[in-house]
Amino acid sequence: MLDTSRFLSASRQNLLRLSWIRVLVLCSQSGTLVAVYFSELLTLPWAPLLLLIVAAACIYSLTVLRLRLRWPVTEFEFAIQLGFDLLLHSLLLYYTGGSTNPFVAYYLVPLTIAAATLPWIYSLVLSGLALTGYTALLIWYEPLHIDGQQYSALLISMHLFGMWLNFALSAAFITFFVSRMAQAVRDQKEQQAGHREEALRDQQLLAIASQAAGAAHELGTPLSTMSVLLGELRQEYSDQHSLQDDLALLQEQVRLCKGTLQSLVLAAEADRRQQVQEQSLLEWFEDCINRWHLMRPEATYAYEYSGTGRMPAIRPPAELGQSLLNLLNNATDACADDLTIHLGWDRQWVCISIRDQGAGVPLHVAEQLGKPFITTKGKGLGLGLFLSQASVTRVGGSVKLYNCEGGGTLTELCLPRQSNLFS
Repeated sequence: MLDTSRFLSASRQNLLRLSWIRVLVLCSQSGTLVAVYFSELLTLPWAPLLLLIVAAACIYSLTVLRLRLRWPVTEFEFAIQLGFDLLLHSLLLYYTGGSTNPFVAYYLVPLTIAAATLPWIYSLVLSGLALTGYTALLIWYEPLHIDGQQYSALLISMHLFGMWLNFALSAAFITFFVSRMAQAVRDQKEQQAGHREEALRDQQLLAIASQAAGAAHELGTPLSTMSVLLGELRQEYSDQHSLQDDLALLQEQVRLCKGTLQSLVLAAEADRRQQVQEQSLLEWFEDCINRWHLMRPEATYAYEYSGTGRMPAIRPPAELGQSLLNLLNNATDACADDLTIHLGWDRQWVCISIRDQGAGVPLHVAEQLGKPFITTKGKGLGLGLFLSQASVTRVGGSVKLYNCEGGGTLTELCLPRQSNLFS
């Protein structure tokens, strides 16, 4: 079942929890009044008390109906609701002994809720309202009358029991409900911080994408010129076999660069039309490995694959393959020898791990990796891991780096099977 509570604002969740507190308190108050009425131990002004209970039930019901509307629950509205609870509690205490009523300490429950969930200005106003009500009840209230002198000891016992019951209820409300309300506020702040971080990352990506688009447009002409010149050089020095190998490699690299630029255009067009071709996971993985090794022929590596159940099919966006290439290039930069690459899958995740034999990542740098323009290499822009993390995070995955005990770095790229990438 889908948990919809995380889609609600903290104030709406807290108002819903406050409604549950109100129901419990209203039931307790009504039960106490019914018990006193039938026991005939005390003489109370039943008419105003009944009117207050009915009015509270009506307002609580309207609050529940209000929660069904899409209007946002603001902090001001939540403070007004708590203020009403304090006012109602003061009126009930006025007709039931004022400050001598053991339930006078219930003032602390709304104040605790306010302190845990609202800005300090609202807490200050509500504290002043509660203090004013408590002070007024020291002077103006309807004293309790008990029939018969012999019941005075019983009245004292009832007072002590009421104090215990008030403490028990207040402690339960604060422990169970208030802690959850405070957690809802913390969760909302964390979500807001996450949204701000995502917005900042998207702005950085947009800036990088704009620069990349301009660079890709400008690189087309010099790459074509280089390709023509390399072809002419191969014809001119056809008798020098050692030079032919180097020229062939250069020509292949230029062709790869031109193919990468072409694939960017095709990927953008396919993304615009939402046409991503489905292929087997292993086919996509080996294609990325082959492209990377063509770019980095100096690397030596071994790869394997294994998984639980049937190998899934994948509909990879272009940036996902580029993310894997960036991670492979980072591992090659660390140490080009003896790279170990593993593809694995189960019912929940598809993971690709890359183990290099380099020096590892210093701890003071590891915390900054994944941010733009942060790099452990003497040269480079520090964008590879940032772009990889951004692309993988967009599809619900993650990129993590670990320092291995025997030396080197383990890079893990994990993708959720439940995402739209797999079928």
